Amino acid sequence: MTLADSEIEYIEGILGRKMNELEEGMLDVMFSEHCSYKSSRPFLRAFPTEGENIILGPGDDAGLVSVTDKYALAVGMESHNHPSAIEPYGGAGTGIGGILRDIISMGAMPIALLDSLRFGSMEDEKSRYLFEHVVKGISDYGNRVGVPTVAGEIEFDESFRTNPLVNVMCVGLVEKENIVRAQAPNFGDVFLLMGGTTGRDGIHGVTFASEELTSDSETEDRPAVQVADPFTKKRVLEASLEILEKIDVSGVKDLGGGGLTCCISELVDASNNAAFVDLRAIPLRETGMTPYEIMLSESQERMVFVINPKDVELAQKICDKHEIVSAVIGEVREGNNMIISDDGEEIANLPTILLADPPSIDRPLEEIPEDLEHVEVTHPPIKESLLKLLSSPNIASKSWVYKQYDHEVQVRTVVKPGDDAAVLRIDDETAIALTTDSNTIHTKLSPFDGAAGCVAEAIRNVVSMGATPYAVVDCLNFGNPEKPEILWQFKTAIEGMSLVAEKFDAPV
Repeated sequence: MTLADSEIEYIEGILGRKMNELEEGMLDVMFSEHCSYKSSRPFLRAFPTEGENIILGPGDDAGLVSVTDKYALAVGMESHNHPSAIEPYGGAGTGIGGILRDIISMGAMPIALLDSLRFGSMEDEKSRYLFEHVVKGISDYGNRVGVPTVAGEIEFDESFRTNPLVNVMCVGLVEKENIVRAQAPNFGDVFLLMGGTTGRDGIHGVTFASEELTSDSETEDRPAVQVADPFTKKRVLEASLEILEKIDVSGVKDLGGGGLTCCISELVDASNNAAFVDLRAIPLRETGMTPYEIMLSESQERMVFVINPKDVELAQKICDKHEIVSAVIGEVREGNNMIISDDGEEIANLPTILLADPPSIDRPLEEIPEDLEHVEVTHPPIKESLLKLLSSPNIASKSWVYKQYDHEVQVRTVVKPGDDAAVLRIDDETAIALTTDSNTIHTKLSPFDGAAGCVAEAIRNVVSMGATPYAVVDCLNFGNPEKPEILWQFKTAIEGMSLVAEKFDAPV
């Protein structure tokens, strides 16, 4: 368990009793940094999030940006760093799978993937292994699902030798009248779980993602890495879009970090309602699974639709047609608690707000003074400098990577990988420019200026394609927020990003 003593005291003060094992596990994952943002939320509020073209800012599975009178873009970005450090092929693949589900959850059809990757030196054997298998994981998953990977960036630095960064961005297209949200507003609606079955993979994946990697992580934390299944994802994508087309869905959410615990509690908390879940109705992949394992599993390729009971038969017919499992696992109720029942016996009863909205932590900050004057600068001969520069993998061609990606599928890609930004066709009159940019060394030396420069570089890259900056989506990878100097870096970087985003009317 990663719950602090103070958090246990806070929780049991609200409950007025001790937690049982299942409840403690559910709260443990929901209080993780990955699910709760308990250390970062106070600083993330500094971002500009509203603007003329912003339909929906932070708070759901993805943001929504207006691009034409008819269409909106659903945009999201997330990391799968720790899983990729342990199992690079599957870790990267499930990172793609997770961000695809977030876009589908808004009612959107995914039309593009971008990746932002960081590895150690290619002279290091382990770094080469991680690099090759992460790229293959991204390639195989995206290619099999049929979503083009159109742009990205890669950097090599010793800082990332044992902890690579694997960030994936996805963009989807949705007609504005067909946007759906992660909510459960109507009493009596039911939860339809569909897609992959529930197994023992990925249990405590979010708490693993919120911890520091150690030399033992590769063996001890391997069960926390989910198993990717792109072929099931393809069927889930097609079935989900058909359900959304044919049924008036009240809400939808994918099962990512925190599994059923996170998905159901956040759905009902968004509408100030309660949830009842029948544990024995959940389709399982393995025998003998405990309630703890079922509620905390992060098995991939699963979605929950909140629908009227009269629509269940049609929804399940659609799932059957696409050869995916579906089951009604519970219902929306009046109240404010999430209740788990096992064969008629109540085995967990927790306030939804406690699960879905844990309190923020006011952690200490400690400024790191900049000392750029003492950065050692050498002046070798120009020829030597030029050869060293040209031989750097950080400016060498990345075609070896993007040639493995299918960037032609869906026939929207106008400007392909290798330019400043990708350009995709939306309709006969409109196209969008997409890019990912970061400068880790500059941000380490000066968090404010480096992070501001990252946003400025991304804006320059889309402007250079003839596009107008509309919005920013970020994926911030920092160290342990319990260290005051790390949290100061985080806060200061956000201030730098916010300044440039505001100047260019490109909200986050």
